[in-house]
Order: sequence, then C-alpha cells, then structure tokens
Amino acid sequence: MWIPTEHEKYGVVIASFRGTIPYGLSLEIGDTVQILEKCDGWYRGFALKNPNIKGIFPSSYVHLKNACVKNKGQFEMVIPSEDSVITEMTSTLRDWGTMWKQLYVRNEGDLFHRLWHIMNEILDLRRQVLVGHLTHDRMKDVKRHITARLDWGNEQLGLDLVPRKEYAMVDPEDISITELYRLMEHRHRKKDTPVQASSHHLFVQMKSLMCSNLGEELEVIFSLFDSKENRPISERFFLRLNRNGLPKAPDKPERHCSLFVDLGSSELRKDIYITVHIIRIGRMGAGEKKNACSVQYRRPFGCAVLSIADLLAGETKDDLILKVYMCNTESEWYQIHENIIKKLNARYNLTGSNAGLAVSLQLLHGDIEQIRREYSSVFSHGVSITRKLGFSNIIMPGEMRNDLYITIERGEFEKGGKSVARNVEVTMFIVDSSGQTLKDFISFGSGEPPASEYHSFVLYHNNSPRWSELLKLPIPVDKFRGAHIRFEFRHCSTKEKGEKKLFGFSFVPLMQEDGRTLPDGTHELIVHKCEENTNLQDITRYLKLPFSKGIFLGNNNQAMKATKESFWITSFLCSTKLTQNGDMLDLLKWRTHPDKITGCLSKLKEIDGSEIVKFLQDTLDTLFGILDENSQKYGSKVFDSLVHIINLLQDSKFHHFKPVMDTYIESHFAGALAYRDLIKVLKWYVDRITEAERQEHIQEVLKAQEYIFKYIVQSRRLFSLATGGQNEEEFRCCIQELLMSVRFFLSQESKGSGALSQSQAVFLSSFPAVYSELLKLFDVREVANLVQDTLGSLPTIMHVDDSLQAIKLQCIGKTVESQLYTNPDSRYILLPVVLHHLHIHLQEQKDLIMCARILSNVFCLIKKNSSEKSVLEEIDVIVASLLDILLRTILEITSRPQPSSSAIRLQFQDVTGEFVACLLSLLRQMTDRHYQQLLDSFNTKEELRDFLLQIFTVFRILIRPEMFPKDWTVMRLVANNVIITTVLYLSDALRKNFLNENFDYKIWDSYFYLAVIFINQLCLQLEMFTSSKKKKVLEKYGDMRVTMGCEIFSMWQNLGEHKLHFIPALIGPFLEVTLIPQPDLRNVMIPIFHDMMDWEQRRSGNFKQVEAKLIDKLDSLMSEGKGDETYRELFNSIIPLFGPYPSLLKKIERETWRESGVSLIATVTRLMERLLDYRDCMKMGEVDGKKIGCTVSLLNFYKTELNKEEMYIRYIHKLYDLHLKAQNFTEAAYTLLLYDELLEWSDRPLREFLTYPMQTEWQRKEHLHLTIIQNFDRGKCWENGIILCRKIAEQYESYYDYRNLSKMRMMEASLYDKIMDQQRLEPEFFRVGFYGKKFPFFLRNKEFVCRGHDYERLEAFQQRMLNEFPHAIAMQHANQPDETIFQAEAQYLQIYAVTPIPESQEVLQREGVPDNIKSFYKVNHIWKFRYDRPFHKGTKDKENEFKSLWVERTSLYLVQSLPGISRWFEVEKREVVEMSPLENAIEVLENKNQQLKTLISQCQTRQMQNINPLTMCLNGVIDAAVNGGVSRYQEAFFVKEYILSHPEDGEKIARLRELMLEQAQILEFGLAVHEKFVPQDMRPLHKKLVDQFFVMKSSLGIQEFSACMQASPVHFPNGSPRVCRNSAPASMSPDGTRVIPRRSPLSYPAVNRYSSSSLSSQASAEVSNITGQSESSDEVFNMQPSPSTSSLSSTHSASPNVTSSAPSSARASPLLSDKHKHSRENSCLSPRERPCSAIYPTPVEPSQRLLFNHIGDGALPRSDPNLSAPEKASPARHTTSVSPSPAGRSPLKQGSVQSFTPSPVDYHSPGLTSNSPVLSGSYSSGISSLSRCSMSETSGFENQVNEQAAPVSVSVSLSLSGYGGQEEPARKDSKTPPPYSVYERTLRRPGPLPHSLSIPAAAEPPALPPKPPAARSSHLENGTRRTEPGPRPRPLPRKVSQL
Repeated sequence: MWIPTEHEKYGVVIASFRGTIPYGLSLEIGDTVQILEKCDGWYRGFALKNPNIKGIFPSSYVHLKNACVKNKGQFEMVIPSEDSVITEMTSTLRDWGTMWKQLYVRNEGDLFHRLWHIMNEILDLRRQVLVGHLTHDRMKDVKRHITARLDWGNEQLGLDLVPRKEYAMVDPEDISITELYRLMEHRHRKKDTPVQASSHHLFVQMKSLMCSNLGEELEVIFSLFDSKENRPISERFFLRLNRNGLPKAPDKPERHCSLFVDLGSSELRKDIYITVHIIRIGRMGAGEKKNACSVQYRRPFGCAVLSIADLLAGETKDDLILKVYMCNTESEWYQIHENIIKKLNARYNLTGSNAGLAVSLQLLHGDIEQIRREYSSVFSHGVSITRKLGFSNIIMPGEMRNDLYITIERGEFEKGGKSVARNVEVTMFIVDSSGQTLKDFISFGSGEPPASEYHSFVLYHNNSPRWSELLKLPIPVDKFRGAHIRFEFRHCSTKEKGEKKLFGFSFVPLMQEDGRTLPDGTHELIVHKCEENTNLQDITRYLKLPFSKGIFLGNNNQAMKATKESFWITSFLCSTKLTQNGDMLDLLKWRTHPDKITGCLSKLKEIDGSEIVKFLQDTLDTLFGILDENSQKYGSKVFDSLVHIINLLQDSKFHHFKPVMDTYIESHFAGALAYRDLIKVLKWYVDRITEAERQEHIQEVLKAQEYIFKYIVQSRRLFSLATGGQNEEEFRCCIQELLMSVRFFLSQESKGSGALSQSQAVFLSSFPAVYSELLKLFDVREVANLVQDTLGSLPTIMHVDDSLQAIKLQCIGKTVESQLYTNPDSRYILLPVVLHHLHIHLQEQKDLIMCARILSNVFCLIKKNSSEKSVLEEIDVIVASLLDILLRTILEITSRPQPSSSAIRLQFQDVTGEFVACLLSLLRQMTDRHYQQLLDSFNTKEELRDFLLQIFTVFRILIRPEMFPKDWTVMRLVANNVIITTVLYLSDALRKNFLNENFDYKIWDSYFYLAVIFINQLCLQLEMFTSSKKKKVLEKYGDMRVTMGCEIFSMWQNLGEHKLHFIPALIGPFLEVTLIPQPDLRNVMIPIFHDMMDWEQRRSGNFKQVEAKLIDKLDSLMSEGKGDETYRELFNSIIPLFGPYPSLLKKIERETWRESGVSLIATVTRLMERLLDYRDCMKMGEVDGKKIGCTVSLLNFYKTELNKEEMYIRYIHKLYDLHLKAQNFTEAAYTLLLYDELLEWSDRPLREFLTYPMQTEWQRKEHLHLTIIQNFDRGKCWENGIILCRKIAEQYESYYDYRNLSKMRMMEASLYDKIMDQQRLEPEFFRVGFYGKKFPFFLRNKEFVCRGHDYERLEAFQQRMLNEFPHAIAMQHANQPDETIFQAEAQYLQIYAVTPIPESQEVLQREGVPDNIKSFYKVNHIWKFRYDRPFHKGTKDKENEFKSLWVERTSLYLVQSLPGISRWFEVEKREVVEMSPLENAIEVLENKNQQLKTLISQCQTRQMQNINPLTMCLNGVIDAAVNGGVSRYQEAFFVKEYILSHPEDGEKIARLRELMLEQAQILEFGLAVHEKFVPQDMRPLHKKLVDQFFVMKSSLGIQEFSACMQASPVHFPNGSPRVCRNSAPASMSPDGTRVIPRRSPLSYPAVNRYSSSSLSSQASAEVSNITGQSESSDEVFNMQPSPSTSSLSSTHSASPNVTSSAPSSARASPLLSDKHKHSRENSCLSPRERPCSAIYPTPVEPSQRLLFNHIGDGALPRSDPNLSAPEKASPARHTTSVSPSPAGRSPLKQGSVQSFTPSPVDYHSPGLTSNSPVLSGSYSSGISSLSRCSMSETSGFENQVNEQAAPVSVSVSLSLSGYGGQEEPARKDSKTPPPYSVYERTLRRPGPLPHSLSIPAAAEPPALPPKPPAARSSHLENGTRRTEPGPRPRPLPRKVSQL
C-alpha cells in the first residue's frame, strides 16, 4: 500500500532507471527527485526537471538527502537542507553543462576548455565541502574560491549576477531592496574595477651564474636601491653559489628564493633598482697560481642592475639574464651599482669572463596573507622574507622588532712602515658585558642563517678602503644593555703563507649610560693600534678608552692628534622596544625628576610618533599618573598631551594602534577620578569656541572627542564601581551642561570668518562616535533625545557654508549607521530630524550621494524589522515626507546629461541606482492603508494627476534597460514586482478619478505606454530563459506580463467611447505586446484590435488609420526580430470575431464591415508572410539570392499593394546595400533607378532622409544619377551608363554648367572606349523551380529565371542553389512537377539552363557591328527565354529518324526583364509549341547557312586569326559522315508519299529546297574564299572538299552554277533574294563602277547559337538520357546526315539545358566539361562542344527578328506568296522604301569587298534589282528613341541627299517581322512594365533601339542588297507610322513628399 512519506522527501538518482514497467518514471543518473509516497522498496514521485510527469522507481536507485518541506500537502515545496553554496553549485553546474556543449558546437574552443577546467575545480571543491572535514577557516576559504569561480563562469557565459552575503545566495525577499542593491553593486564593482593593492612584493629566484672560468665559490647579494635618494631601501638577500655557479643548497628553496615584502605604491617607480653584488671567495688575485696561498679572501667579482620598471607590465620574467659588470678600479667598487645606473661607462666594463646571471622575477600585489593564499605553492616550498629597511608604512601593534642595521662604510689607515698600501680586512664581533662573543646575531641577509662573526671583502693595496656593506644585528633587548661591537683590522699578506696580521681595532657600545641606544647616523670610530698577539678577550682593557672621535672634542685633543687612523660606520635602529629619544625617557621616568614634568609634557608634541606608539601604554599610564598627582597644576597640560596622542592615532601610519588604546581603556586604565577633570577642561574649551580667534587647537580637541568621551565614561564607570554609584546626578548634570554648551556653539552662525564653521564641522564629523559611549551610561531614549536636540540645534539655512552642509549630512549619515539608530524607540525619535535634513538637501539637489546612502541605510533597517508595528508608523512618516521629493529627485538626475568622465559616470549611476532602490523599498513596504492615505492626502484632482504622471514617468525610467547592468536580472525582477503591485493600486485611482467627464488623455496615455513597455522588457521574456531559471521566476513572481496584460484589457474596457482618443496611437504599442509568444497574453490583447477596428469603423466608416498604423508598426517590429509563424495564424483568428458579435455591428452593414475587416487582416497576413521571410533571411550571414529575393518581394508589396512610399524607398536602399555587398553592381544600379524615377529635375527642397542630407530634388537626382552611372560602370553595363550620362548632360547644358558638362561628356566617351576595349563575359541563364511547402512564401511553388555569375556554369549554379537551400532535393528531370510535389512538406529544386531570346535582332543581324557591341544585346533586356526538348511522335523510322523527330519548344516570359533589380525574376507566362520535323529541318538549315555566311564574311574581312573554323565548318557540312547530311531531308520530305500526305506543307517544302540550294551556293562561294586563304599544308584537304562538294551537288540534282551564279536567286533565311557577293566580275554597273549589294548572303552576322558539325556518339548518349530514346533516335535528333554529304544540325540538339538536370550519368559525361568554352571565333564547334548558352549567338526565328526603328516609324503589313510558313505565322511588320544614300560616303575601292556598319540613317538610291519576288528584310534605321528627332527632319535630310546623290545607289527594303502571333502586341501592352527600365517608358519591348545604344556610322560603306521588285514609296511612311501599335504604357512617376 502506498503511504505518503514523512522524511524521505528528496533524493539524487545514483543509477539510471529506464522506467519500462507500468507507471515507471524514467530517470538518469544525477537527476534530483521529490518523493511523494513509498511502498515495499519503491517510491512514487517526480524528477524536479520535469515535475508534471509522476511515476514509480526503486528506492535503491536513489540516495536520500535531508530537506525541509514548505506547504505540506498537495502543493508542498521541498528545499534541500544542505549548504546553500552546495545547492547553488549543483544547479549552476547543471546549467553550465548544456551551455558548455553549445560552446563546442559554436567552435569557441578557448572558452570551452577554460570552462571545463573551472567546472572540474568546482567539482573538486564541492567534494571537499561535502566531506565535511574542513576547519572553519578552510571552509570559508573554499567557499570563497567556489563563489569566485561561479561568478567568473556566469560572467563568461552571460548569465546573471548572483547576490551573495558571506558566500551564500541571498533571497531578495529576505532583505530590503536597498541592501540587495548594495550587494549587487558590491559584486559588480568587484567584477569591474579590481581594487588597487596598496602593498606589493617582489619574488626573486636565483637560477645560476653563467661564466666561462669560475672555479671559485661565490656570494650573491640582492637588494633594492633608490637611485633618487642614493640609498638602499631593503635588507639584503644573500646566497652562496658553488664552483659551477649554481646555488649551494638546491634542496632548500628558501636559500635561493626570496620575497622582498611591503613595497608601497610609491616604491614602484622607474628609479628603484634591483642591485646584485657578487663576491668571489678565493685567492687575492684572480689569476694567481693555485698553490700560492691557502688562505681565502672575499674579493669583488661583479655587479648587475635591473630597473623595477621592467616588471611593472605585470609579466613574470622567467630566466632573465642580467649582464655582470666589473669596475675598472677596485676603489670604486662601493659605488659600482650607481655608476651602472648612471651609465658612466668609463668606470666599468663587462667582467672578463663575460658572465651572465640567470634569475626569475615576479611582482605580486596584495597583503602578505592574500599572497600566501594565492601563491601557496611558493610558500609551501619555502621562501625567505626580505624586509624593507626600517618599519613598513603601517606599523602593526603586535609587531616585535629589535634590529640594529650597521653599514661598514670606510676606513683611513696608515702604511704601517710598508712601501705599498695594505690589504685591509675588517672582522666584526658582538661582545656582551661579560666579554663573551654573542653567537649568531650577525645577519648578512635573508636566505642565510645569522653568523657569529663577519669578515669584510678585501680591496687590494688600498689604505682608504670603502666597503658600504650593510649588516643586520637582530640582538634581543635583554642583551642590548652593556653589549658593544668590536671591529678588528688585519692586513692580508699575498705571500705564500698568506697570513692575516692584526694591526688595530675599534669598538662602539650599543647603549649609552642614560638608557638611550646608539643614535642613528654615521659614526667616526677611533682605530686603536695593537699588535698581532694582543689579547682582546679582556674587554676591560679597552672599554675605558674613547671609541668615537666625536666624544672627546674639547676634553682630550692630544688623543685626537695621536690617532690619525679612522673607521666609519652608519647605524640605524628599528626597534619597538628601545628608544634613542631622551625626552621620551625623561617623560617615562617623570617620578625621578618631578621638576621636569612641565617641560616633558610640552616636549611630547615634538617626539616622533613612532616613538610614542612604541610606548603607548607606558605613555598613557604616565599621563594619568601625572593627572592623579596634581590635577590642578597639570590638568590642562595632560589634557593637551592626551589630545595629541589621540589625534596621532588618526594618522594612517598609526591607525592600527587604535585597538591598542581601546584595550588600554578597557583593561588597563585606572583613572577613576579623571572624568571630572576631562569634562571640565573639555567644557572650558567648548565655551571658548565662540570667542577664540585662533581655533586650530580647539579643533584638535574636538577631533579627539570620541576617545575623550571613552576615557570619561570608563573613568565614571570605575568610579561608580568603587563608590557604589555616588554623584550620579552631578555627573548627569555635567554631561547635560557640556552638551548645552555644544548646542549653543552649534547654533551660532559664522559671521565673516569661516573658523567657527570649521570648528562646527570638526565637531559634527566626530560627534556620532560618542553615541555608543553615552549609551553605556544613559537610557536609549535619553541618548536619542540628547542627540535629537544637539542635531536639531544646527542652523538649517542652506546658504551657509557648503562644506558645513556636507559635514552636517555626513553626521546625519553616521547617526543612521550608528548603534543608537538600530533601536526602534530611538529611531522613532531621530527619524523626523533625519528626514527633515534629507528633505532640505534633496530639494536643493545637493550632496545627493550622501542623501542616497542615508536613505539606503534607513530602509535597510526598516525591512529587517518589518513585522514591528512601529515600522508601519515610520513608513507613514517617510511617505508623507519623502515620496514626492524622491520621485522628483529621480526624474531630475535621470534627465541630466551623463558626465563624460568614467569615474564620475560610475558615481552618477550609483546615485541613481541607490535612489531607485530606496523608492522601490518604500513602495514595497507600503500597505493598502498607506496607499489609501497617500491618495486621500491629495486635496485636488490636479495634485493627484501630477503625482500619477510623475510616478508613471519614474516607472518608465526604472524599466529602461540601462537602469541596471544587463546581468542584474534579480534586481530587475524585484523592481518589476514592485512596479506592477503599485500600478494595480494606482489603476483604481485612475478609474475612479479620471473617467467620464473627468477624462484626462495624458494620464491614460502615460498609463498604457507604461504598461506596454513593462510587458516588452527583455528581462520578462521567459521564453529566452533556461528551464530552471524560468521555473524559479514563475514560482516566485508568476508571469508578470500576463498580469499586466489583463490589467490593460480591463482598463481598456473601462474607457468606453474615450477609446477613440487612442486610435490609432495605441495600435503600434499594443501590436508590439501581441508579438510576444505568450498564448495567454495574446488571447487577452488580440480582441482589443477587434474593438479598435470597430470603434474606428463607427467614427470614420473605415479603418484606414488602423491599417496604416498596423502596417508601419509591423514592419519596424519584424525588423527587430519579433513575431513568429504562430502569431500570423493567431492574427488570422480575428477574422471569425466579426461574426459572433452582431451587437457590435448593429449600426453598420455587416457585409461592408466584414469585407473590409477581412481584407485588412488578409493584407496584414500577407505582409507578415513577407516580413517573416525577410527577418529569417536577414538572420543569415553572407548575402545570398534568398536575401535579395526576399527584399525584392517586400519592396514590390509596399509599392503595389500598400502604396507605402517611404517604406518602399527604405527597402530600395536596403536592397541596394545588399547588392553592393554581393558585388551585383548592375542590379544595384537598377535598384537605385527606382528611387531616381520618383524624383524630377526640380528645385523642390527635400528633407534629410536615410543617408541623404537636406538638399533640393535636383541635387539628389544628380547625386543618384552619378551613383547609378558608377555602378553601371562597375557592372560593365556601359550602354545603360551612356543613356544616363546623356540625360544628366542635358541638364548641365540647360543650366549652362559647362564645367560639369565637359566632365560628363568625357565620362560618356570613356564608357564608349570601355565598350570597345574591355572584354565582357556573357552570363548563362538558368530556370529554377522551387516546389514544396517548405520554401519561403515568395518562392513557394514558383519558377524563376536567374542570371548566373561570371564563369558560372550549370553545375556551379546548381551547387550554389543547394548551398543556399541545404534541405532542398534536386529534381533530375525537366518535366513539370505534379500536385503532390507542390503540396509536399519538403523543398524540391528543378534547375536547367535556358536560352535568352533578345528582343532587338537588328543590331545582332547588322553587318560589321563588332562582337563587343553585339554581346551586350544578346544578354541584356531579355524578357523571353527558350528551352527545347526533342521527342519522336508516331512510329520511328529506323532508316531515317528525321521523319518523326519533333521539338517541344517552351518559351518563358518574365515579369521583368533581366538584368534588373534582382538576378532572378519570376516567370509570368509559359508557352509550349511543338515544331514539326519539317519546320525543324528548315530552322537547322537556316542556322547553318547563317553560320557559314558569318565565317566566310569574317574570313574575307580578315577578322579571323586562322582559317581553321571555316575549314572545319565546310568539312562538317560537305563531308557529313554520321547521319548522311541533307540527303536525309530529301529522303524524308521530298518524296511523293510525304508531299501527298502533307499538302499543307507545300510552301515549307519549297522553302527547304530553297535553303538547300542556297547552302550549295554558299558552299561554292565559301570554297572559293577558302582556296584563296588556305595554307599550303591544307591544300589536300581543300581538294578533297572540292571533290566531295561536286558529289553533293549531283546528289541534290544541281548542275553547274557557273553561268547563273550572278542571276539566280540565293534564298536567305527570311526568304528574300540576294546576289552573292563577289560572285562574278561582270557584276558591274554600266559606268564601270562595281555594285556592291547591301547585304550579301555571306555578310550575315552570327546569330546562330548552335553550330552544325557532326555530333559524337557521346552527344547522342546524352540525348538518350533525356528523351529516353535509343541511340539511333539521338542520331536522328542530332541530324548528322549520312556519311556522304550535306550539313544538317538541329539547333536543339542535345542542349545542355536539358542534360544538366538529367541524372548523374549524363552530367558526368565529358560534354559538360567540353561545353564551357568561350571561343567566339571558333564558331564552328559541334553541338556537344558548344552548349545552348548565353555565350553563343541565339538561334533566331524569322518571327522574332525585330528591328528597331525610329519612334513613330510605321510600316504596312506585307503579304507575299514566297514567304515561308514560319514567317506567315506571324503578321509581317513594316516595309519601308527610302530614297538615295548620301553622297558623303567614302568611295569604294576596286578589287575588294568592303563591309561597314551603316550610320543610324542610311538611304540608298535604287540600283541593281534582283528578279526574285521574295522581299528582303533585316535592316533598321537604328535611330534612338531618345534622340527625339522626327520624320520631318528625316525628310529634309532626304531632300538634301537627293540633290547630292552619287551615281550609284541601291534602294533598301526594311521589314520588321512579327513577334509571335496576333496575341503578342496585346500581351505586351497589358503587361506592367518594369519600373526600373533604363529605356524611355514610351518604348515597347520590341521598340526602337535607344539612341545611346545605336551604332555609329562606319568609315566604309556596307554591301548593298538589290532592290525588291515591289518597293514601297517613301510617302507611305507617314501613313504607316499611325498603324504602329501603341507604346508600352508607363506609369506616371509618383512623387515622394520631401524624401
């Protein structure tokens, strides 16, 4: 049976449990579980990570932990009763775990590894805590480490700052908000600004001395040297090295590592140096023989120096090598380090052995205890401590030191009868009073144990040696008295014996007879001569002798003269027990000399402070002893001395001695009667304050009042204890009188001089310290009243001295912080005084920092005791006094500009934060009663209104993100909780007071605005939190957004008809709220929109305002990344809301209301679709097609559907930036044109907008033009740039701005040069289908044509698309997908290449136009694209497959031409046409003939580098080895059977025959040209071709061409007759001038995109992959006739646009690599070598050959029986006959055929006429539509021409062939033109060529065609002009107001 658990409530899973049994709960190891019930070894409960799922699990899988239970029962909460640090660690590590893995995924390796180490460290520390074997101190240390690491990790991961108190997390509910703020601030400051350490330490480790010839032991001495003061500042660190230069005791680190401690910040400067002196121990001379002398001496070796500044950068200097120098003369050894520092190079040089000293140095910061903790390894291994010389900056009371520093300075010695100077060695001993040498009290330095004697180093042959060696003598105090130091001087012989001979000695006593020690300073000692065998052990023999020359000046001059030899030492005492000061000794021994007491007390102020604090207790005993002795005589003197000592302890150096004085007062002070004298003298001083002129001494007294009171109180207590409390009343009266005097002096105003106010300030700053003393004697209330009276007596006038006001406030602050204020009784008395002063200061906005601190402390105390009744009364007082001023203060300080200096800014933020915390504390403490009292306290509605506006404004400020640092979530949540509670109280007041007739828009607006920004705060968006954090927040505060949302709804419903005031203003803010993905909040807010629409409909009959506001706000919000898919669906749910509430709609026709409502929602939803797509695309990194496509979609939506001009322009510029980033310069130019077209050339002023300054419309348009031209230039779209150059040039010309006009013309010229000189690549075009529901809306189930990048082929493009859509599946066929693909929840991409069909064929067909120019027209302004798919219809004839080979031709029409504002545009319309085998054959032959003509023409005009392309092409046609050539067509279509079964094809069959004959004619002419240019080595091939050609002719039934070459017609692709150029020399006019036809059959430019060479079997295989046909069918499709003759090749053969989408087998074929060739010269490549791509010329149907004409030029339709069927299919356009050509042409040269490009208007007179009835066509006047010239001008030109006509003239017949059936013009007219076309809007798609793009006249005339028989007369032109269909409509440019 399941029993509820009593104790087993909480556990940790120790083994994973799968939970496969019924009701089993799946658990993972480490999960924490809450247990509800138990039964036979099983528990029932839930995992805390997922409390909703409950189940059972074995009890053995869980380790139970202690926990306490809150709210026992169904909703009980279990809190583990473990250390809070452990709990925090566990939850934090869990959170980190998931984030740590994410770091790995995001490739943040560095942080990943650092966090891993920290997590391991925390786990180790956690283990130590859990084991529970740590001492209290160690536990604190471990917790400190844990919290430091937790904070570091949280900061690195961007998590919240955790408020802590003594390492434990703090619950914000348990402390006041001010205290919470302080904790947060403290942790934040700690994190941001590391505290500058006041003490520093230098770690030195000696590694080795590197030297080539050591061989002797060394001593190395480190010390710190101040080069500014020229003195050492530290003791020495001394170590010994062995003969190899390594430390002698490597196993003892303390011997070779040292820490130079207690360096102050003032010592970290450049002129502090580390000096290293090296002494060798060995022979006198370094080069002496080994056996010369056995005695060893200390001799100088070298010195090294390093500035401490090199370490200030903070890096550890490991293995630093210091250069070792030696002085040039030994006598300067004592100052070698100074010479090296000063760089006196002449005095030293590198040591002969070129030695280097290897050391490791590190500068450590912080107090020594901290260093011990942080660098425990250093201390655990052992390190010697090297102190500073003398006391450190701060003297600690317990410090025991008794060190005498002796520096052996120098000596002056006589020669002693020798010819050379002596080698002097000094030996030093310390001898006690009994004559015994003191053992081990001479320290050479740290790192070496003290020794009993010292030997100086020896300077060679020097009678005036200088040593400057520093020694420390740590002699105990008890051995000091009677001891002396003896120095013995010996001469060291360099002879073999190496003797050391004693020749003199000196001595100095350590203490004088009066008890003073040896004074600091330099002492000149007398050198007493003696013999070698003198016994110095008997000290009595020499102690009576004088020891220093200074002593017997005046009493024994004889002795002075007798001793010429001297020895100098410097002594310096550092002792806490001994003194060198006689005055101090006299004072301490006052009883022996009572007459000197007055003098001693006077001299006390002159004694050094360190001497006084050394003997602090003795000195105080002395003073009170003297007071007891004679208080009348010495009272005021003792009082002054006491004041001096007390104030001495205020000095930072002696600050630490205050506890010593406190201990003295508590334990040692015995002056029971002293209080009377102290009170009396103190009162005397206070009474004199107002009269005294000099107040310095009085101020000293006031400064010391704290300790004076301590002595008074302790003295009184001692007296009471001794007497049983006598004279209590008298004492109270004395104190009262004293305070009366104080109050009087405080109430005085300073008149003139500031001395009085200074004294008042001094008193106030130390007065609060007295409270605790008074509390020892008086009741709390008494003390509080005394203090209240005293503080109340202060003058409150604010114009008094500002510094006094600040001090006054500080006094209030200290009062609030004092123990007195913590008591509720005294607090109630003091609070009014405190608040009064605060109010005054806050009103004046002065001393805000101090005010904030005082308020914080006030609230800290209130929270702690919030249960007490008195607290509620205090809150009453504070609310009444401070709430209003507090709100005003916050408004004031937050509206100030932030200071620039960072330090002041921090202070400024602190103040703001503290005031905010105070306000929040106050509001949190307020109850219903307080709020009610507050609201009742306002007398008028105006006051209430002002208050509400003020508090709402303050709340809005509090919600600002910058109010608290971003990781202060805890603080923000607390603040929000207080705000929402307050708002709920105040909204009631709003409803009661400001509705109906009292309605106030401003206050309601303020309320709603506050509520909206409250809900939108980042810190309340729980969806962004981790699950654990979200759970904690919900448990503590709930979802505050929903609460506030409900409040908004409730208040909105109360508004009634006043709602209209907030429409449309509140639409944006409310919309922002609904974008938050919180279902409850959305359900509350969405109906408000319905309501708004309803009210707006009532008011104005529509909701245009609502719509406009909604759309604007949606755009800005989505751009910020708000909203989601669910939101769109939710918004749609408004639509049904219109139905269920007929009551709302009674006054409105339901249909109208409903339709407009539904329409609005539909528009908004469509906009959201695009905005969501846009937002998602913009989240990606690099610019891709998806981003651009999405922006285009949105831009068009704003233009067409919403008519939002400003938005439209904004998105134009966003799109422009994207194009620039992707380097799509052409598209960028087209995009900017959209904006340019909205502007006119006017002087209308435009406002500043985006990046544009304020300027006129003309200036902005000019700027745009120039930018667009620059982009067209960069995108190599120079033709478009030229048009714009002309436009802007026109403007410059109209303004006579010739300077800019000149620049523009030069720019235009440069663009022409670029067209001719620079190479342009023709891009490929690809059709892309996006199928499936997973694509964004703007792509879903649509097809596009995309312009590829340079050099981009199908495979590369396909890969790019798959990279952009990584989840897409590439479809492997080109068929249209079915509905299942459209509706699939996936992404399918269908990609294949398509062929562009240029609109303008005229330039492409014109002879002599360079390829550079043509290439532009082949791939620009393309609306139509084509894709061919071959297939067999009916039964396939295996003998001749051409019979059944059909072609399915798909034409795609785009919504806008490419290139445009995007690289891809959607397909608007697709047309599928099937071409019969016969039509197919005609097209193949036309294309092949065209190609042959082009090659022959190029060869004639020598445009070819070599003749190979022509050779290959001729060979491919004449010797068609694979499919039998044209003979196959004969077999297929010329047989009787076919003709009878297809009677409708008669004309087409005739056309095919014409083409065959034409081909034969072209081939013959081609062979003639080939013969002329063929190289010698290819002659045999030529001969073979000629032979093959005759075989081919005979197979076609053609006999001889020779006679009829000139007369017989050659049928051209459009069916017009031609005379073959160069066909016969007889082709001359009667006057002998050669007649050149305008366009010979061989002069056609290459418009064919396909070649007709033989297809390989690979190509056949490729086709079979597509069509599923057999190889033979592919051969048929490839149309390579039989091996014999002819030249057939389908233009559709195996085009890669099909194959690339085919399966991989096809794509892997060599065709794909072969096809990517750019050789334009090699026009004869086979289809498998030349793909159907934009690189090659396009096959052109006759119906598509559109010729550009002059604007307004008309033509009549023609009908001709000889026209081929394809031509008749489309209505023939215009035929124009024109008059003779101008005479100004250059004469034609004899013997050569010239071809040239005609000028825009060429007219020729009729000449030779062909006898063929077929009309010729393909020539255009090419006059620009922008040239604005009319036909009247042309007529004038014609007349002029007629007058000057040359004898030879040929008429021209122009024809514009139709464009694709009767429907075409209609389709084009109805199509919306692109808004960004560079061409004039009057142009239709097949319109004339722009002037900028027309072809300039060439220097030489072109070949002239024969005149057609039925030439039209020129007068028809005017008539035909009217029949031209109207131009493409152009929308009028819309003006953008002020943009």
